[in-house]
Amino acid sequence: MINQQNNKWVKIGLLGVGRMGQNHLRILSMLKYVEISFIYDIAKEATKAIAQSYQVPFSENLEEDLKKVDGVIIVTPTFTHSEYFFKIVPRVKNIFIEKPLAHTLELTKEIHTFVEKNNVNLQVGFIERYNPAVMALQKTLCNSNMIVNMDFTRTNKISSRITDVDVVLDLMIHDIDLALNLNGDVKQVYAYGCVQNDMIEFARAILTHKNGVFSTITASRITEKRMRQISVTCDNMFVDCNLLSKEVFVNKQSLEQYLENVSITSKTETIDAKPREALLLELMDFVETCKGEQIECAGTIDALKAMEVACEVQSQIKSV
Repeated sequence: MINQQNNKWVKIGLLGVGRMGQNHLRILSMLKYVEISFIYDIAKEATKAIAQSYQVPFSENLEEDLKKVDGVIIVTPTFTHSEYFFKIVPRVKNIFIEKPLAHTLELTKEIHTFVEKNNVNLQVGFIERYNPAVMALQKTLCNSNMIVNMDFTRTNKISSRITDVDVVLDLMIHDIDLALNLNGDVKQVYAYGCVQNDMIEFARAILTHKNGVFSTITASRITEKRMRQISVTCDNMFVDCNLLSKEVFVNKQSLEQYLENVSITSKTETIDAKPREALLLELMDFVETCKGEQIECAGTIDALKAMEVACEVQSQIKSV
């Protein structure tokens, strides 16, 4: 839990000011006791303009500027994550990296091993953990005797800004992390999908977890509708969770008796999900860990487990 009394100022450097990087910059500029020491991007002219807009410094000498900060946030293209991590980590021990941690399983393992051996505080940007609807879903599932199956659906028409990773590492990785976080490790993966121009653009995976729960995960960049949905079948209820509208609906059967007849009806309850911005909550946690607070966040072991499943999904789809 965040310690609101810790008023220590934290100096943050931001690497990458593309679309997602600018979202991070917007949130950082709102946070109390946060000083944005610099922003950095290889697109220098655009970075200068953004720096001027937010009235923050931009870095022209990254190695020198890294000496001035308490933490660094990496929001660069996925294939550059590991390069920047190993450039930063000798100077900064508090690092946030957007998902996925790296673009290959080998590099993910390498980063994880380094973090474990060198006591680095690394948070991975699995933002959906902070979605208010997911938080409400987790609380709701505590009232279930048994979870049978979870269906995750995430679709988005392909974006021209995503060119370095396929739909598995772009979209599905979010729900792989949620499935592992909610249901634990897996013992079996079955997957199929659609490949276009040597990139997986549609993927479906069925995970069998060690606890017996099934997770069916669908991700698509060719579907003409944007969806972010989790549906959960339990022994005593069915739960619909809309991650876009932040709504959670619980469906249960009830018995109504009319003299000799028994009528089975269903009722739907709406669970209140507090309307808070997920990225704000996520970065608040990172800032607190930079202050030395012990916050439970997605780390490298979570990223590694998600990447292992993602790579198995990719392998099965490409092998067909």
